[in-house]
Amino acid sequence: MTQPRAEETRSRILDAAEECFADQGYDAVGVAEICRRAGVTKGGFYHHFPTKQAVFLALLERWLVALDAALAALRTGAPSVPEELLQMAGMAQVIFHEARGRLPMFMEFWNKAARDPAIWEATVHPYRRYTAFFAEIVRAGIAEGSLRPVDPEIAAQAIVSLAVGLVLQGLMDPQGADWGRVMRESFQMLLEGLKRKELE
Repeated sequence: MTQPRAEETRSRILDAAEECFADQGYDAVGVAEICRRAGVTKGGFYHHFPTKQAVFLALLERWLVALDAALAALRTGAPSVPEELLQMAGMAQVIFHEARGRLPMFMEFWNKAARDPAIWEATVHPYRRYTAFFAEIVRAGIAEGSLRPVDPEIAAQAIVSLAVGLVLQGLMDPQGADWGRVMRESFQMLLEGLKRKELE
């Protein structure tokens, strides 16, 4: 199987699995159903994924790769850490667009994570990674003098909690607010508490 064709087959399997898990739940879906929806044989499935769980985890990773790339790109252009964080909050529209229609899938991740240690580890790992990512940014802000000398880990956990909570609200009630604006203004409020007062 050529590389482009192999990638296309893998992508079809992931798309089909995402639909199946969202429609029926992880436990109710078998490999045969994923193969039927993807239009591949079981041999084709197992060529790309050793288990159904591997597909489930690959779906989470696929969504996070785009988010990681966008966050990394924003780290290079801002003149200060507060501006950098506000630019990241400005990514809200992209995040909400990417997450749209995926609430059932995210609920499946959290549901499985509560009962499966491997899924829990894979699900909690991005939270830890993003906490470390934002803690590093907060440390940079403290070093440059734009942020107060707060505990970087606690500040990072607050940032991640705010972002995750708003994404979940936006998925559950997409018409309930302009979630991009809510994200930006919420980050602005959080930053007001983190900034050195003499800079205001």
